[in-house]
Amino acid sequence: MGKNQCIPKYVTFLSHEEPLGITLVTFALSFSFIALLVLGVFIKHHSTPIVKANNRDLTYSLLICLLLCFLCALLFIGQPQLVSCLLQQTMFGMVFSVAISCILTKTIMVVLAFLSIQPGSSLRKWVGKRVGNSIVISCSLFQAALCFAWLATSPSFPDVDMHSETEAVVLECNVGSVTMFYCVLGYMGFLAIVSFVVAFLARKLPDSFNEAKFITFSLLVFCSVWISFVPTYLSTKGKSMVAVEIFSILASSAGLLGCIFAPKCYIIFLRPELNNREHLIRRKGK
Repeated sequence: MGKNQCIPKYVTFLSHEEPLGITLVTFALSFSFIALLVLGVFIKHHSTPIVKANNRDLTYSLLICLLLCFLCALLFIGQPQLVSCLLQQTMFGMVFSVAISCILTKTIMVVLAFLSIQPGSSLRKWVGKRVGNSIVISCSLFQAALCFAWLATSPSFPDVDMHSETEAVVLECNVGSVTMFYCVLGYMGFLAIVSFVVAFLARKLPDSFNEAKFITFSLLVFCSVWISFVPTYLSTKGKSMVAVEIFSILASSAGLLGCIFAPKCYIIFLRPELNNREHLIRRKGK
């Protein structure tokens, strides 16, 4: 008799109402507010040397991307729908790639600015907004092409996992093509590694407000999070798999925000005497 009985299963997913979901939403919104606050501070102090250094527009773009990174984590929480499933991975991949492209461009511009002041250098024509924008756009377009191919061939869709939990049916977003998922993730990792190498080589260049050393540490945190993500993601099932990806998104974004912008905010609020033209000239003269 017992062998013929049905085992009742309840439907579950990572919801906004359970403790884990509430915790992740709270962190996502808190970090989003901090990113928005930092963006407001930089806009307010837009004419100061520390904001103008290393391309002000790229700084704004990076902060907006980090804000969107925190917000895109919210797409993973709640009952899976067709629209949310389509947006989850593609928005995550695109926004992170643009953010890393901005970081890579900021570092390259530091190197070009230093090399252009050398006697007889012909690199001065490469120092400017046009070159920086071209790097960001070209790096982002490749990721956009990957995401478009993913959506066109095998997009994510709402799915039901009957096997991860004995007593529950887990509603989740199936990534569709696992190959495309790791291609998007791999390209993002490639950009991060290139950015890390360039920033590491540029960390000791004698430029005022050179943020390459902070970028180096932030990318070290970023890469550590996502290298840890892959084995952890592969070894989890159901809601835990979603929670691992959300945690990785929030942790890596927070690492970039904190490591790159905390030193700048420290100078703006606590050491304003360093944030002036005289200090800039004095540093350049050393």
